[in-house]
Amino acid sequence: MTEKSGKGGGSGRKPGSGPRGLQKKVHVKTRAKRSISSARWLERQLNDPYVAAAKNDGYHSRAAYKLLQMQEELEIFTQGMRVIDLGAAPGGWTQVVCDIVKPGASGGKVVAIDYLEMKPVSEAVFFQMDFTDDAAPDVLKNAIGGKAHVVMSDMAPPTIGHKQTDHLRIMALAEMAYAFAQEVLLPGGTFLAKVFQGGAERDLLNQMKKDFTKVKHVKPPASRADSSEMYVVAMGFRG
Repeated sequence: MTEKSGKGGGSGRKPGSGPRGLQKKVHVKTRAKRSISSARWLERQLNDPYVAAAKNDGYHSRAAYKLLQMQEELEIFTQGMRVIDLGAAPGGWTQVVCDIVKPGASGGKVVAIDYLEMKPVSEAVFFQMDFTDDAAPDVLKNAIGGKAHVVMSDMAPPTIGHKQTDHLRIMALAEMAYAFAQEVLLPGGTFLAKVFQGGAERDLLNQMKKDFTKVKHVKPPASRADSSEMYVVAMGFRG
């Protein structure tokens, strides 16, 4: 449920945390069948260095760099981990994790879910279904085959432009993801989720501080400056 751009690809990349250069700015004009907002979106995509970098590096989306930057700062993933990716499409995060965890060589496992289609990611197990479906948690538990080292969620509902409503809707998904994480995480495990700034996250953060040894807010450089999105990373699950 993240940005869609880029082309297919699996493992084998050399991870980097950001674009290596800026391209010349492109301006997009409106047309008869293109609204002003659509033109602005297209112009932003064409001038976004992370979109260009994702295409060059073979990532399914620019969101890959958000996770790479968080990994660079916090060292969330290591080879051999079992990781569950909620809201995985179009697959940028799944690709990053597979590159680090190396499921085929290490005995680790990466299980991903989204109600949207996702191009295959080498060595990842993907289920196209809604995480809010009552059956989804058991499907994921069976697929991971035990407890997980990391549960990560980039889930986000479609925004409607009303800041408080969008905040409440994404927090509802974050709370569902957290309840699932409490069931499947190993002691010492990590929970990572996208949230929007707005105030309703306080109760969830207070609970995390009881359940984990370290809780931190992160806004990676790849997150757009004009976006209210940020990520909460809870490490050291007490079990």
